[in-house]
Amino acid sequence: MTGDSWRERRRALREDGDSAEAERAARLLGMLGTEDRDDEEIEAEHRAGRLAAAREYAPDARLDEELQLRLTGPDTDGGALRFQWGDALLEPVEHMVSVAAGTPVQLELTGISTGSTVVHARPVTAPADSGEPDTLDAPATSAASTGLGTLTTLLDAVESEHDIREWAKLFDAVEAVSRALSRYELDLGVTWYDANGHMRRARLTERGRHYVKRLRETRDRDQEITISGRITELRESGLVKVKTGTAKNAPAYDVRFEEPGELLRMRPGLGDNVHFRVRFRQQLDSMGIARSTEYTYLGPAPEQTSLSLEP
Repeated sequence: MTGDSWRERRRALREDGDSAEAERAARLLGMLGTEDRDDEEIEAEHRAGRLAAAREYAPDARLDEELQLRLTGPDTDGGALRFQWGDALLEPVEHMVSVAAGTPVQLELTGISTGSTVVHARPVTAPADSGEPDTLDAPATSAASTGLGTLTTLLDAVESEHDIREWAKLFDAVEAVSRALSRYELDLGVTWYDANGHMRRARLTERGRHYVKRLRETRDRDQEITISGRITELRESGLVKVKTGTAKNAPAYDVRFEEPGELLRMRPGLGDNVHFRVRFRQQLDSMGIARSTEYTYLGPAPEQTSLSLEP
């Protein structure tokens, strides 16, 4: 029986106030605390009980892993998944789990249920040798489980507006999901049931999405540097590509002239050695991630030592 069903049963019992049996049943339900448990908690308890019973006979028994994505918002009451939501969310969620796991994780859709819109998914696993699948034979710890453990911890931190710089490598993936949710005015609940009967869950609501947006805002950091090398590309728009060495993998910089006429007056040619003073500007977000870099010509620099001919 789901959490909603328990609550409906309790409401019906309260309305039937003339029945002594109903009163006793209502007290029993109150003692069980069913009204304070939601569907995910009840499901986790059922899974844990089923696993405990199975391990009485097979100590190494495992459960099938399952991921539930609960979407809530103005248009989710029907319990249906709109195609545009799926296109915008499902692949970014899979990517987010993969980045958190540190290895590619493939997910597959197994169903959709009501209670807002609840998407049921599971990790894609290699087919077993036997013809009959065993729901209690999944691996103890999978890449998906590792990823979802990290991801739920991160989403909890995002919702609480805590420092998340230790998860900087995950930020872009979380931001992509956050943008998709904002586009359709959706909140996301993530619930993960692992092979050992445990449950992990987290949410990404409007509060968390606003926090992600604030973290994405950038600030400029400028410094003056000298770039010395050979011109390998010239554009009339005022852009010069300068390669700093002769090796194929030597760094190359796109130096932009704010006044293209200044570049024309210099009459540079391909292969010329140049020494430029430039403003190196980085746009850093609150995670310390450089979102853009720019090199702007400031003037000539004193000639540097000749370029090394070593690769």
